[in-house]
Amino acid sequence: MRPVLVYTASRIGLFLVTLGVLYLLNLRDPLLLIAVAFVISGIASYVLLSKQRDAVSARISDKVDRPKPEDD
Repeated sequence: MRPVLVYTASRIGLFLVTLGVLYLLNLRDPLLLIAVAFVISGIASYVLLSKQRDAVSARISDKVDRPKPEDD
């Protein structure tokens, strides 16, 4: 569960930082501010959070590949 939490927190943090920077750069229209921050943080997370994304993928893959216990 830890890799999922780290990745999710990192994505949210990156979005909030991007939102703050864009706000400081005088992008004041709320809808445009959120949309641009979403796009920029998405692109940045693709580049910056690849290790965390791989860890989440491995964690999910391990859970899916694990054999289920059989009921009697």
